This record gives sequence, structure tokens and C-alpha cells, in this order.
Amino acid sequence: MRVGIVILPDQRWSVAERRWRQAEEWGFDHAWTYDHLGWRDLVDGPWFDAMGTLTSAAMVTSRIRLGTLVASPNFRHPVHFTRQITALDDVSDGRLLLGLGAGGIGFDSAVLGAETLSARLRVDRFTEFTELLDLLLREDGVSWRGDYYAAVDARSNPGCVQQPRVPFVVAANGPRSLRLAARYGQGWVTTGVRDGDDLAAWWRSVAALAGRMDDILAAAGRDPGSLDRYLSLDSAPVFSLSSVGHFTEAVGRAAELGFTDVVTHWPRESSWYAGDEAILAEVATEVLPRLPGRS
Repeated sequence: MRVGIVILPDQRWSVAERRWRQAEEWGFDHAWTYDHLGWRDLVDGPWFDAMGTLTSAAMVTSRIRLGTLVASPNFRHPVHFTRQITALDDVSDGRLLLGLGAGGIGFDSAVLGAETLSARLRVDRFTEFTELLDLLLREDGVSWRGDYYAAVDARSNPGCVQQPRVPFVVAANGPRSLRLAARYGQGWVTTGVRDGDDLAAWWRSVAALAGRMDDILAAAGRDPGSLDRYLSLDSAPVFSLSSVGHFTEAVGRAAELGFTDVVTHWPRESSWYAGDEAILAEVATEVLPRLPGRS
């Protein structure tokens, strides 16, 4: 079991740098940040850009993998984004994990003045976004046209450090997105389906999604072991770092369902992911080293 942590881009670098360094020193396998122009009730800030944050994190770390959780088509075009991805993959010496998602409604979908798309249309756009991004990152001189994006002799030289391209970790809960993850993803990340504060129901939804992914991989003739499976623990009604015991139990349940990776969040003082950094420190120093498969 690999364990990752999300560090929200809501602190100036004078504060955030310590967190990224500490995540690596504690032995987390991967560290992520959100890719939004603003997020929920934190939209009034402070809030910083994901790619700039990850580039800075790459400069102060050397081992830990770094990623977007998740990059959004709401405000990104694959041609420009390809240049940012290849730069970050180069700066990090091939440590980038590219989390990709369909993009939700809210600030990101409204701030540029564009029409808010239905869920179906957002998946249509996400399919195009992923297909074109995959092509751009593997080939140089791409011309392509869809309903949402176009490219005319787009260049990506020198390409990614990781070949044939950086790994995609595709966020998916619905059937079309799950199939997209099975087609393009080296990893799949799910939030489960939350129904109020019923923790047991959330775990049942996670189990159902894991089973659905098994079926999709089988239908596609893909080896289930070729897809890493990430579970965002804090989409559950209870914060995973509410206690050491709760975190340990959650990791165990994820492993039983076949997940290879789990992701928690750096505790904040209030609002989203409110918690105690002392619990995070205890988990990192006492729990992580004892997880199966870790030395």
C-alpha cells in the first residue's frame, strides 16, 4: 500500500515549503495539490496555482512523486497544458503524476464567463481533453480537431522524461469516466459516492465502484494489475486523520478492496479537512513504516 497526501495551495510558500519537504521526509509516496482557480468557500483565498506550486515543490524534494488532484478542463487547454506538463516532468526528473478529472460546477466553471455544462457534456469534454492530451504528450507536431479543442501542428518537443508520457491518474465514478480511466489511465482515482454522513454507505459505494472497474477492465481485456487504484479517503464523511485508529482502519479497508494507493489531506485549522497536525505526525512516524510492503 502506497500513501499520498494532499497539500492545498492555500498557504504562502514560506509556510507551504515546510510541508512539502516534511511529506518527503516522513516517507509519503506521493504528494498532491488541487488544480483550481478557486475552491468552494476557500475561493476568497489565499489560493495559488497548482503547476507553480508543484514546480516549487519539485525544487525542494528529490524522491516523492508529485501530482495534480486533479487537473481540470474547466480552464485548461491541452496544447498549453502539454508545455506545462513537460516542463514540470523535466524539473522533477520524472516524478510527475498527472491526475485528470472532468471538472465540476462552481467557481472554476463560472469565473471565465463560459456556460456551465451538464454532467454529460462535461464528460464529453473530458474525453476530448484526455484523448488530445495523450496524443500531444506522445507525439510532436499534432493536428487535431474536436467539438471542444483543436490543435494545429502543436509541438511538444522534447517530450516527457517519463516515456511514452507521464502517467495519467484518471478520476472516475461514472460509467463513461471509468471506461476512460481503463483506456488511458496508468492509475484510477475515486472519491466514492457520498450520501450524507453515512460512512458505511460510502464504503459500500467504494466497493461497488471497485467491482465495476474490475468488470470494465475484463471487458477491455486489460490486466487488472496494470492499473493502480487510488482512493481519496477524505471524500468520506469522516476525515481520515480524525484519529490514528481511524486512519489505520481506513487504509486496511481500502487494501481489502484492492486499492494500491490511498490519499489523505494535510490537516487545516478550520473548515475543510480541519484536524490536528500532531495526528498526521503520529501517522507518518508510527503507522506508515508498518504498512505491508514498506520497509
